[in-house]
Amino acid sequence: MPPGPGARQVRSPSHARKNLPTPRLGPGAGVGGHLGGRPPRAAAGQGTRCPARRPAPPAGVPTCPRGSAVGPAELQDPSLLLAVAVIGLTVLLLALKNMNSRRKQLAVTLQNPETKYPLPLIEKEQITHNTRRFRFALPSTEHVLGLPIGNYVHLLANIDGVLVIRAYTPVSSDDDQGFVDFIIKIYFKNVHPNYPEGGKMSQYLDNMKIGDTILFRGPTGRLFYHGPGRFSVKAYKTSKPEEKRASHLGMIAGGTGITPMLQLIRHITKNPRDKTRISLIFANQTEDDILMRSELEEVATTHSEQFSLWYTLDRPPFGWTYSSGFVTADMIQEHLPAPGKSTFILVCGPPPLIQTAAHPNLEKLGYTKDMIFTY
Repeated sequence: MPPGPGARQVRSPSHARKNLPTPRLGPGAGVGGHLGGRPPRAAAGQGTRCPARRPAPPAGVPTCPRGSAVGPAELQDPSLLLAVAVIGLTVLLLALKNMNSRRKQLAVTLQNPETKYPLPLIEKEQITHNTRRFRFALPSTEHVLGLPIGNYVHLLANIDGVLVIRAYTPVSSDDDQGFVDFIIKIYFKNVHPNYPEGGKMSQYLDNMKIGDTILFRGPTGRLFYHGPGRFSVKAYKTSKPEEKRASHLGMIAGGTGITPMLQLIRHITKNPRDKTRISLIFANQTEDDILMRSELEEVATTHSEQFSLWYTLDRPPFGWTYSSGFVTADMIQEHLPAPGKSTFILVCGPPPLIQTAAHPNLEKLGYTKDMIFTY
């Protein structure tokens, strides 16, 4: 019999399930709300009942949410937003805890800058006729040197009854565990007329045998790089550090003065968040004297928008396409950033480079003392 007027058509349970709308979770779902489907219907005359945990709404406001998918309106629920924020914060704290835990596991060699640490030579490699790579072992394979970026160490040795101390910047970093590397130029006897005895420490290192130890002391230095683009600089060893920000670094290096520059170049370019630009003028006597050339040119290729490289040689070969002679004002003007608040010039090399080329020409071009740091 067809249903009478006002009568409601009733479907079988299986048929009803096929035509139900997609279940929605109301704001209370999972914490006393209904999971999947509509709330149960109340008996006739009883009105609509919501879960006991929910407070009674003001008059005229629907007492139960209609089933619907979670959308923008539900995402504005303060309790849901709070839950998402708590979860995100928890994940972040766990990640930071893991990072700190890893750092704590790495033992630092240079615990006290006044203490001397004997470290053994474990590798020695000839790079050029007068340049060597020296690798020293740290106390364990879990140790790092513990050298802040911008700092260096002192090596100490008793040579011919005299304590000799020299400063060196490693080419390795605290990313390397268990060892520390140096690139050092050997100044042999009877090569330079002004220094007939050669370099005492460099020759001592060259004569070391595998297993021999030498004393380390540090960290030492007046420059600290906190990145990106943030430095602290001490005018003197005991001075209070002053903050310095730079978006463009200019570097003038001569010979083994490249090592502190390389330390910074590596650190900055390996960090994708550090957009600090770097421009380097690298001065040497001959083409064979150019240290770390392949690495520098690789960085100049892979980070061409961030790092630029320019050479000058005292005795250039035929067909040399870079500069020749001392660093000049024109060379600085063409290849380094102009004077400004966000410019910072770093200088490291032998005294003639610093005193007769770099400093006079920088001053001539208008760079002020606060824009220049000399290692």
